[in-house]
Amino acid sequence: MTGESRTAAPAVPAEVRSLLLSRIRDVADYPRPGVLFKDITPLLADADAFARLTEALAAVCERHQATKVVGLEARGFILAAPVAVRAGIGFIPVRKAGKLPGATLSQSYDLEYGSAEIEIHAEDLTPGDRVLIIDDVLATGGTAEASIQLIQRTGAQVVGLAVLMELAVLGGRERLMPSLDGVPLEVLVTV
Repeated sequence: MTGESRTAAPAVPAEVRSLLLSRIRDVADYPRPGVLFKDITPLLADADAFARLTEALAAVCERHQATKVVGLEARGFILAAPVAVRAGIGFIPVRKAGKLPGATLSQSYDLEYGSAEIEIHAEDLTPGDRVLIIDDVLATGGTAEASIQLIQRTGAQVVGLAVLMELAVLGGRERLMPSLDGVPLEVLVTV
């Protein structure tokens, strides 16, 4: 993959974006003072909003002809699993280190204060797979960047990264640019 990353056209109509935004609740001072947490549980509790979100992400999956969907722990699982079912393809969980039995591949990445590690089952992705990564939030971009690197190590092709929302102020997009290297970033809503 070469060239600059691009952001694809919005995957959902304005009225659906509005619905999604209306179901994301702000929680002040969580998990610590000064943080404004974006809570997606009201969106998940609304069957219509959740269905529209699933359809929008499934359309992204189909547009990129993905053969597998990867969901990032933990809320990415909630979004990616129904998308995989809807698209008729496999779902692969990317877990925190030590959560998967059997042979795994892992990727470390830096956090604001320390580091973390993610894993997948070694046999879940093959060089012929076209993978769409799905997560709930693009914040600082560390987990997404590590996931791209991990998937690429399997020989599979990352065909897109789709997120429900981007927290633009945290600069995740800029961090991801070198790793995306031509892979479309699809953001449904930006806050």
